[in-house]
Amino acid sequence: MNMNAIKKLFLLLLLSFVPACVFAAQISVSFDRTPVSLNESFQIIFTADDALDNDPDFSPLEQDFDILGQRQSSNSSWINGQSSKTIQWTLNVMAKHSGSLIVPAVKFGDDVSQSATILVTQATANKSADTDDDLFLEVEANPESPYVQSQVLFTVRLYRRVEITQAALNEPELGDAVIEKLGDDSNYNTQIDGVNYLVTERKYAIFPQKSGSVTIKPLVLTAEVVANSRPNFNGFFNSQMTRTKKILSKPVTLDVKPVPATFTGHHWLSAEQLVLKEEWSGDNQQMKVGEPLTRTLTILAKGTTVGQLPEINVGKIDDQLKTYPDQPVLQEQKKPDGLIAFREEKIAVIPSKAGFYKLPAIEIPWFNSQSQKMEIAKIPETMITALDAAGALPIPNKQAAPVIVQAPKVEVAPIVESQQQQNIWLWVAVFFALGWLATLAYFLIKRPAKKTLTEKNKPETRLADCVKDLKKACADNNAAAAKDALLAWGRQKSGAASLGVIAEQSDARLRDEILILNQVLYGKETDQWQGKKLFQAFVENKAREKITATEDDKLERLYRL
Repeated sequence: MNMNAIKKLFLLLLLSFVPACVFAAQISVSFDRTPVSLNESFQIIFTADDALDNDPDFSPLEQDFDILGQRQSSNSSWINGQSSKTIQWTLNVMAKHSGSLIVPAVKFGDDVSQSATILVTQATANKSADTDDDLFLEVEANPESPYVQSQVLFTVRLYRRVEITQAALNEPELGDAVIEKLGDDSNYNTQIDGVNYLVTERKYAIFPQKSGSVTIKPLVLTAEVVANSRPNFNGFFNSQMTRTKKILSKPVTLDVKPVPATFTGHHWLSAEQLVLKEEWSGDNQQMKVGEPLTRTLTILAKGTTVGQLPEINVGKIDDQLKTYPDQPVLQEQKKPDGLIAFREEKIAVIPSKAGFYKLPAIEIPWFNSQSQKMEIAKIPETMITALDAAGALPIPNKQAAPVIVQAPKVEVAPIVESQQQQNIWLWVAVFFALGWLATLAYFLIKRPAKKTLTEKNKPETRLADCVKDLKKACADNNAAAAKDALLAWGRQKSGAASLGVIAEQSDARLRDEILILNQVLYGKETDQWQGKKLFQAFVENKAREKITATEDDKLERLYRL
């Protein structure tokens, strides 16, 4: 037997001892929504990242679930020379009883899926008074007593057991609030008093900007209901018989609480969860003079808007450390259970001298809307070590070598000569000082007179008109008009004469949007500019200036265009 045959035999023997699970496909389990109510249909999704050993056996699910239907789909991709494929099985099911139900592991031949748990609640039917049995709306707000600028999940459900066409449903309306639609609508089946309904569910995130009692107006659905009548055979083609129907939901009242007195931060921030972290592109203990290292600061918050996230890199650092911040990255993700806001700041740090440096701690106070308590997200002090070109550091606390001072010989002649020289330089200094004073007096006399009060204070557009012009320019996506309105507003408010000065006087988000506007104008791409974010950041900046730890009634509205 030659050497190659021996190697192949050894490899086969080695593979025979490898457990089969090493080569098993990974099969994950997810749901289209959770929790669900009893007698509501929902989807269980099995996803595999590789070819499976055999078809699935879903019979173990029948102990706790009725399987109403199933479908299979696959997706293939080719990235960087490597192919990947995912396979999905989607089951439309309905729970047989309430509780925390376990989706057991499902066998795909020798491959086995993961198990998962879903919460099934008791079925409830909270229909409003202005509904009938065929078609009605249900609305729900959670929580109904939020804190100011905290997230409220607003859910709209349309129940129907008739066929409808050309349906139109208006958006929720609430003054002094930011309203965001969350994702796509979901559809499922449910039962109410033994009657089957098809349900379309839509979710919104609402952030009230003022405390007190506020009411979300009733939603209005207008739809064409297909009539259940006998067909008309007078013509070869017959239009479908419909009747127009309009239904209303009930109004929802929120009791918005003010900023709690226990919150001591300068920037009010309410969220369900918040994470603050720091990353470096290299070893900050082995930095070299003149070479940059990137510090990345990120803040991730659930249950808030990206406009409410504060600027992170605000601490003062040593003058020997040069910093060059990039434009921050701002993102929002719309999940079924609310908004997730993300802010990332990258700062290039370059030491100009070898030594040890300390970056101050970063603290962001925030209010946990789940525990109803104030918390502080913190990045501790960060130490930096900078090496010189040779890779060496100055020795800390190194004592200087003693300096030996010899007493000079005292001679009378040199002392007299020194005093004479000092007198000469004194008169020279007096001469130049008198010349400087004469020149200053000349320019003061010849300086042109100041402009009169009338010339200096020409009447300008009121601040309210500037804001109105800015809102219209942003709504029309007119970058040039937005620039003019911002400049007029900046001149009136603080004497700012350029977009750059206005940006420096603004908070982080408005500053970023002004810089984007400036770039668009410079690049002459005004037709591609969208003004919605700029005006939203503008009014949020105005609102944030008036927020205090104990007076939330001064919070201004945050409009969405």
